[in-house]
Amino acid sequence: MRVDLFDFDLPETSIALRPANPRDSARMLVVRPDGEPVLSDHGVLDLPSFLRPGDALVFNDTKVIPAQLEGLRRRSEEVVTQVSLTLHMRVAQDRWKAFARPARRLKPGDRISFGHSGNSCLLGTLDATVEEKADAGEVTLRFDLSGPALDEAIMAVGHIPLPPYIASKRPDDARDRTDYQTVYAREEGAVAAPTAGLHFTERLFSRLDEVGIERHFVTLHVGAGTFLPVKTDDTDDHLMHEEIGHVSAATANSLNAVRARGGRIVCVGTTSLRLIESAATKEGEIRPWSGATGIFITPGYRFRAVDMLMTNFHLPKSTLFMLVSAFAGLDTMRAAYAHAIAAGYRFYSYGDSSLLFRKD
Repeated sequence: MRVDLFDFDLPETSIALRPANPRDSARMLVVRPDGEPVLSDHGVLDLPSFLRPGDALVFNDTKVIPAQLEGLRRRSEEVVTQVSLTLHMRVAQDRWKAFARPARRLKPGDRISFGHSGNSCLLGTLDATVEEKADAGEVTLRFDLSGPALDEAIMAVGHIPLPPYIASKRPDDARDRTDYQTVYAREEGAVAAPTAGLHFTERLFSRLDEVGIERHFVTLHVGAGTFLPVKTDDTDDHLMHEEIGHVSAATANSLNAVRARGGRIVCVGTTSLRLIESAATKEGEIRPWSGATGIFITPGYRFRAVDMLMTNFHLPKSTLFMLVSAFAGLDTMRAAYAHAIAAGYRFYSYGDSSLLFRKD
């Protein structure tokens, strides 16, 4: 499909720079492609009223790490230049794939030293070698540290990698370490938050429990590739970056039981949806799954297991707007986004939410 079909105009004022406070006070646009009305305005706290006893919410329990690293590139003993790297996929105990800026002059064998950003006590804490260089500014780093020691060093010198549309307007701060994390995050490894889950609080969980809504957790470590724009003219030419995920046997069995008794699977966020669809057979059975997924969902995709999707509002011409258009219909989602902009909904990671029913 032509990528320009997924374009729309978004005012800068629609981009949220901070989350709603409290989290569950955000607005929620309900989209029912085959219902009446198709669009209706609600709040996140209204979510239980759109679910039925026996439905199951699926959450991504990945935990964001401070994966934005600022360093100095070295060749021999001479400092050459500053470099900024965003880790996006761990490939070994001592290796990460990362997006580098500027990447043009980086070469395999270059040494990069981190911990120089104004805190002298961190100097020498973390160093790495550029092992490989790929397209689109991606490099593979081999760190001098490994395993838990590397994790601790990244926590010490790294910054929360705010999305570009927020980072271009303000620096990250101490609030972001809490704000840009779901309350149920537990599996470290993401460099971007599963933002639909940022709206959930213990108050909302209590209301969902009262209705009889099940909760299940999967893990997909969201990579920085989620922020990359689609630069091709046709969706067939776009290459998705892979992300590591895991669906346990217990979760797969529980979700299959939900479907068998007529309950609905409601994914909280596009990340959990992509993982469930990666783990599902053509017949809709969800199987235990572990590995890397690069699933790219565009209109025409036949959904296998997911019935409803709760998600924030996404970028024009992004793979995520393509996904929601596949789920609820392109014309419906274009109308939904036009309504959201006119009604003052807040967009992107710290913005408001939507609840999408799948188009039959």
